[in-house]
Amino acid sequence: MNLWEKMNRKEDPGIYQEKDGHLVRTLKVRDFLALGVGTIVSTSIFTLPGEVAALHTGPAVAISCVIASIVAGLVAFAYAEMAAAMPFAGSVYSWINVIFGEFWGWFSGWALLAEYLIGMAFISSGLSANLRALIAPLGWKLPAALANPLGVNGGLVDLVALIAILLAAFLVSFGVSKASRVENVLVVVKVLAILLFVIVGLTVVKKANFIPFIPHYRATAKGPFGGWQGIYAGVSMIYISFLGFDTIASNSAEAVNPQKTLPKGIIGSLFIAVALFVAVSLVLVGMVPYQQYLNSAEPVGYALRKTGFTHIATIVQSIAILGMFTALIGLCMASSRLVYSLGRDGMLPKKLGKLNREHRPANSLWTIAIVSIIISSFIPFTFLTQLVSAGTLIAFMFVSIGIYRLRPREGKDIVDPAFKMPCYPVLPLLAFLGSLAVFWGLDLQAKKYMLIWSIIGIIIYLVYGMQHSTMNNNIKK
Repeated sequence: MNLWEKMNRKEDPGIYQEKDGHLVRTLKVRDFLALGVGTIVSTSIFTLPGEVAALHTGPAVAISCVIASIVAGLVAFAYAEMAAAMPFAGSVYSWINVIFGEFWGWFSGWALLAEYLIGMAFISSGLSANLRALIAPLGWKLPAALANPLGVNGGLVDLVALIAILLAAFLVSFGVSKASRVENVLVVVKVLAILLFVIVGLTVVKKANFIPFIPHYRATAKGPFGGWQGIYAGVSMIYISFLGFDTIASNSAEAVNPQKTLPKGIIGSLFIAVALFVAVSLVLVGMVPYQQYLNSAEPVGYALRKTGFTHIATIVQSIAILGMFTALIGLCMASSRLVYSLGRDGMLPKKLGKLNREHRPANSLWTIAIVSIIISSFIPFTFLTQLVSAGTLIAFMFVSIGIYRLRPREGKDIVDPAFKMPCYPVLPLLAFLGSLAVFWGLDLQAKKYMLIWSIIGIIIYLVYGMQHSTMNNNIKK
């Protein structure tokens, strides 16, 4: 078998069904809704709408939110069909391995791993910054060496980020069922806090702050502002906010009745998140002129204090920190399942694909936790944002175009799912093109870092993964 044949050899879906059969199916629709909303509605809903409005869109930030959500929604339909047809651990990696081949599965899984690892580091760093800002007025302050990553303002390690990841991993180590119970409660509290902000903010919204709704276009040092050019730049920037429904699919092997629970969880969580994002964006812009959000790390808190709601600002920001923790729980669950599936197939050391006595992937969970701690504790916050969107968009493009390879096999060697992507064959193509358009609009730095990450992944596959793949032991047709 030559190199090209090895790269394109496909895994038998029945083997994945057997391998993942030891994982306990306990997650229901409410658990997946909480997991999706908890991951999507995280740090970004409290920061990005104000930042995007000030940098690119003005009051039209809501339009960027809607366009980004439409693209994400198209991909969510593709995810829902894939997850219902192939409820395997590892989501994109396992799906693409079955329908395109081993190398393409590895490549898309490696790209998705960038989102999970960097996403955990990004959120834990944001949680650390917000918590330290919240307790600063009380006179509680960590020394610079323990408050910042290595080399930033005299920092050695971000202690709060480190503890946050350890707590999330510790909680998930008790099993997704127990972790989901905590997640469900925290997500409800977080949504109530967002609704409190929206209701209070509506009482001080000023019509003048929305005029003009789409400012005239002009080029700035930080990119386009105003016009449709600014809205497009806003879409690429805010799209990171809707990356999270994919964490549901990574836990599909632990879903009760995956034919129904997974599509409802994936699509439902995205719709809830979009409604919250659009509401927050409109209220933020209406409360305070958008120009004032420039360089503000916490526009929601700023808007509330600026309009006289100091105590509400403290409440919302406190709950926002809990909200960030729910996202950490979700990413811990998803990333550990992805790494487990890579180890299960020999793409990474097989110890990562082992389950403990309670049938949980403990080795992969703590490996992910340690790597994320290293990233968040020792790498500057600004660097962390570069890879998140790029890696996920690559996975999204694979899933969207993969529907064309999935449909002919449904009802044959792959289960014929109860949910199917509507308007086939048009919507899969639109989902692919939409993801490509958002990827094209990303910052040049993001593309450079993604290229480096991809090259590293290809080298790992050629040097290790291909040699240790469990498919080497199988007879290929």
